[in-house]
Amino acid sequence: MTQIIFHIDVNSAFLSWSALDKLAHGAATDLRTIPAIIGGDMAKRHGVVLAKSIPAKAYGIKTGEPIVNAMRKCPSLLVEKPDHALYHEKSHELMNLLSDICPDIEQVSVDECYMDYTPISRLFPSPIDAAAHIRTLVYEKLGFTVNIGISDCKVLAKMASDFEKPNLTHTLYSHEIQEKMWNLPVSSLFMCGHSSVETLHKLGILTIGDLAKTDVDILTANLKSHGRLLWEYANGIDDSVVETTPEAAKGIGNSITLSKDAVTTQEACHILLKLSESVARRLRTAGQMAEMISVEIKYNNFKKVSHQTTLQTPTSGSDTIYRISCALLNELWDGTPIRLLGIRSSKLVSAQAPVQLSLFDMSAVSTDDKPSISSRKEAKLEKALDTIRQKYGADAVVRGSLLQNETD
Repeated sequence: MTQIIFHIDVNSAFLSWSALDKLAHGAATDLRTIPAIIGGDMAKRHGVVLAKSIPAKAYGIKTGEPIVNAMRKCPSLLVEKPDHALYHEKSHELMNLLSDICPDIEQVSVDECYMDYTPISRLFPSPIDAAAHIRTLVYEKLGFTVNIGISDCKVLAKMASDFEKPNLTHTLYSHEIQEKMWNLPVSSLFMCGHSSVETLHKLGILTIGDLAKTDVDILTANLKSHGRLLWEYANGIDDSVVETTPEAAKGIGNSITLSKDAVTTQEACHILLKLSESVARRLRTAGQMAEMISVEIKYNNFKKVSHQTTLQTPTSGSDTIYRISCALLNELWDGTPIRLLGIRSSKLVSAQAPVQLSLFDMSAVSTDDKPSISSRKEAKLEKALDTIRQKYGADAVVRGSLLQNETD
């Protein structure tokens, strides 16, 4: 049987969940039926539109734009603050319900997940029927609607779920991309952020079809590895599978939402240094080392991207994780202002496990042993620092480079 994947996405999740909560507490008006948005505190920098109602969309209000702009478009707009505790609760209810239908799901955010249709295919006449059943059940049990995209690969299922909304099912199989996707503006392609769009437009690439037909070498010359990724997505190439293992069980990571968007490599690497120390310290506390490091970026337009690399030798060293993270950032970042940065370590092994040296390491040991001595010194230093921090607090010892940046 050909692989079939669903992408299930809650329609205007934050607004829908806030609306249901208010109705349950006696509100007379459903936020979904009037011009309304969910947004941050106007007095703080996070004063942007997080979710909008369909009536608000009719005024041209867009997710991610400043609330002050949205108010200019619709002076009568109702603004509600987000309730993240509520959203976490609603997300948990949704994932539990979907898991009862099919256990093979991969949650990728608070309001969306992938589902492998294969285990339940025998229960339904077709994938369309299964999607209709899921949409109906979610609405009847939980009171909100979802869109479902169906495809033979994850990226196309994601694209399909973003087609016309709300409460609809769309297919976008590989053989349908020319008809259904290639005529769309390149800005609508998953993972194609504002900076990438500007670069593509300068190259005369306006639609996803234009991108799909472009020589991949031209794209990599202008957008590095991200250019190849976009070319693959435009051509419906994505061999990733639905990862059903809970993320928390696979690795140790940390992320931070920035108080001010990072717009330079220096700013981003400064944050990565803090995160590297945190992740490395948690690895050492857990008695583990990582064989894979990944960096996650959320741009100020809310698009998320990530990149990862497998290590020849597992590590729990702050400096090593930092160097790798900066290299990944350089390959991944398209220049769009960064709102969130994260580092995740995975493929964990015990710190006591025997380590297989690479040819480089073996050569070094047989000559002057400098890399081996350096590694041992770094491990001893970090062990000593961990002891001090455990006794006197996490901020007892701070890198001079971090102090310098704080005072700049």
